[in-house]
Amino acid sequence: MKFTKMQGIGNDYIYINCFEEKVQNPSELSVKLSERHFGIGSDGIILIEPSEKADCRMDIYNADGSQAMMCGNGIRCVGKYVYERGIAKKDVLKVDTMSGVKTLFLDVQDGKVRSVKVDMGKPDFHTADIPVEYPKEQLIDEPVAFGSDKYRITCVSMGNPHCVLFVDSVNGVEIEKIGPKLECDRIFPQRANIEFVQVLSKDEINMRVWERGSGETWACGTGACAAAVACAVNHKTGRSVTVHLKGGDLQIEWDEKTDTVRMRGPAEFVFDGTIEL
Repeated sequence: MKFTKMQGIGNDYIYINCFEEKVQNPSELSVKLSERHFGIGSDGIILIEPSEKADCRMDIYNADGSQAMMCGNGIRCVGKYVYERGIAKKDVLKVDTMSGVKTLFLDVQDGKVRSVKVDMGKPDFHTADIPVEYPKEQLIDEPVAFGSDKYRITCVSMGNPHCVLFVDSVNGVEIEKIGPKLECDRIFPQRANIEFVQVLSKDEINMRVWERGSGETWACGTGACAAAVACAVNHKTGRSVTVHLKGGDLQIEWDEKTDTVRMRGPAEFVFDGTIEL
């Protein structure tokens, strides 16, 4: 099978062109290929497929085989792939995902996509939609008990369920301990991505992320969007921020008029390859 390895600020996926390849058992395949010692190594696989609604469709499978609704860093790489491989040669693309059709604006220089801005849609704070099983319509800076520990959390959906916590320093977070504890808590029936956020200024934050199905990753696009809107709704920052992640920076803007979130960041080709299945 032919594949392409790409990354968006360290959030690396294996991309498979399903216009040309047929993939069976993608969940099982993702587990096999994502393993960094016996496979290719990645945070998961992304299938680029034909779509009747858009220029293409993308389906995401995490490293543990579970399916994700949306991937912010992944969709930027899909845009780069689709443009540079000639599937859709235009600088405004529509990509169909499990969380709806997203619009991508490509920054193209000398025939190469350097960065991509994505309209990520409106944030959803309603617990039933995220989903969160909790007797309140919203959880914004809400103290919630997780076993014997209590954390103040803000929950929001950006296509995936997110739980944001504010910390004094992201470097001091015991992410391997707290991340899976919150991800798999009973209040998150579909599990959740956990963002740990340190506010630096009104337009700058640090973030570490524990992704459901993948553990700590170097970056998370939907997580950066969730962190930015959580900061704004808690009056910790403005509506436009730079999010510093382990793998690099993303620019996030929550438009006050349209209520939509826009994310800008790089998309990088790593290598093409073939693997025997």
